Amino acid sequence: MFDWDALMLARIQFAFTVSFHIIFPSITIGLASFLAVLEGCYLKTRKPVYKQLYLFWSKIFAVNFGMGVVSGLVMAFQFGTNWSGFSEFAGSITGPLLTYEVMTAFFLEAGFLGVMLFGWNKVGPRLHFFATCMVALGTLMSTFWILASNSWMQTPQGYIIENGVVVPTDWLAVIFNPSFPYRLAHMAIAAFITSALLVVGTGAWHALKGRRDAAVNKMLSMGLGLLIVLVPLQVVVGDMHGLNTLQHQPAKIAAIEGHFKNEGDEPTPLILFGLPNMAAEETQYKVEIPALGSLILTHSLDKQVPALTEFAKEDRPNSTIVFWSFRIMAGLGMLMLLLALWGNVLRRGQRWGHKPLFLRFAVLMGPSGLLAVLAGWFTTEVGRQPWVVYGVQRTVDAVSGHGALPMTISLAVFIVIYCSVFGVGTYYLLHMLKKGPDDGLPPETTDMIAASGHVAVARDTHSQH
Repeated sequence: MFDWDALMLARIQFAFTVSFHIIFPSITIGLASFLAVLEGCYLKTRKPVYKQLYLFWSKIFAVNFGMGVVSGLVMAFQFGTNWSGFSEFAGSITGPLLTYEVMTAFFLEAGFLGVMLFGWNKVGPRLHFFATCMVALGTLMSTFWILASNSWMQTPQGYIIENGVVVPTDWLAVIFNPSFPYRLAHMAIAAFITSALLVVGTGAWHALKGRRDAAVNKMLSMGLGLLIVLVPLQVVVGDMHGLNTLQHQPAKIAAIEGHFKNEGDEPTPLILFGLPNMAAEETQYKVEIPALGSLILTHSLDKQVPALTEFAKEDRPNSTIVFWSFRIMAGLGMLMLLLALWGNVLRRGQRWGHKPLFLRFAVLMGPSGLLAVLAGWFTTEVGRQPWVVYGVQRTVDAVSGHGALPMTISLAVFIVIYCSVFGVGTYYLLHMLKKGPDDGLPPETTDMIAASGHVAVARDTHSQH
C-alpha cells in the first residue's frame, strides 16, 4: 500500500484505531460528571428539568460507553500483535498500569453502570446518586491510569534496564513522571470541554428548530457556564504543559513551532503559518511575529527556543504534521473561547433564542472538542517520534516482525469494520441528539413538567428558566 513498510502500516493502524477510540472516552468522561451534577441538582431542587436532562443524556452516555469499551479492547490487543517489541521491552511498566486501570476504574464503572442506567425506579434516590457518582469517579480514575502509562512513555523515569528490558524501581516515580500532572489536567479539562460543547451544540440545534423550553435553555446555560470557566483554564494549563514539554522534549517543541534555525542571538519568532519542509530544513512561506516565540515558550525576550537542526536528523519529529495539528487544536481553542464569551453575554435573560447567528455558531462548534482532542493527540504522539519510549526505545525497535502484506490486509479490514460498526453507532447517536430530551421522559415526568408550567410558559412566552 503506497510502498509503505510494516512499521509505517503498524503506526497508521494504531493511529486509526486510537483515533476512533479516543472520541468515546472524551465524551463519557465529561458526561459522567455532568450526569452526577444533574442528578444532584434534581435531588436538591426537585425541578423536573434536571431529571428530564439526566434521562436523556444517560442514553447518550450508555451508547458512547459501549463503543468506547469495544474500541479500547482492540487497541489493547495491538500491543501484542503489532508492537511485541515494545511489550517485551516495557511491558513490566505498561502492563501493571493498564491492569490497575481495569481493576479500579473499569470494575468501578461496570459495577455501578447498571444501577445508574436501569435503577432509577428500582433503588432509593441516594443509592442511585451514589452509583452515578461512582461511574463518574471511575471515568476519572481511568483517565488517571491511562495518562500515567502514556506520560511515562513521554517522560520515562523510575526504572532501570536489565538484560534488555525495563525493570521498575520506583512506582511513584513511574506514575508521577515529569509530564504526568500537566497531561492529566490537559486531557481531563479537554474531555469536560468536549462534553460541554456537545451539550451546548445540542441545545442550540433544538433552539434553532423553535424549542424554547426549560430543557433547551438549561443545556445552553449549564454548558456555556462551564465553558467560560474551563476554556481560559485550559489556556493556562496548556501553557504550563508547553513549558514542561520544552524542558523534557525540546525537539517536539521545535517541530510544533516549525522552528529549524536560530539566527545569532536573536529571540525566537512565533511562526503563525507556513509550510515546514523537512528536506529543505526550513519553514517556507512563513508568517511570523518577531520574538513572540521566546516570550510564549520561555517567558522572556532574551532566551532562544532550541531549533530542530540542533538535533540529529534521525531524532527529529515530522514538523509538517505536528505544525498543523497543533494549530488546528489552538485555533479551535480560540473559537471555543469566542463561543464562551459570546454565549455568556447572551446568557443573562437567555437571549440566545433571538440570536440565530450565535445558535448556528454553537451548532457548528458542537463537535469541535472532539476535533481538538484528536489534533492534540496527533501532536503529542507524532511529536514523540522516532521514539516509542522517549529517549529509550525507538519505534522501529518496538514493532512486531510482520511483513507489509498482512499489515495491509489487517489495516484494510479495520477500516471497513470500524467505518461500518462505529458509523452505525455514530448515526444512532446523532439520531438521539436530534430527537432531543423529551424522548427519554416517562409519562409521569412529562405530566409533572406540563403541570408545573415549564413547557407551556417556555414555548409560548420568553421563558425565564
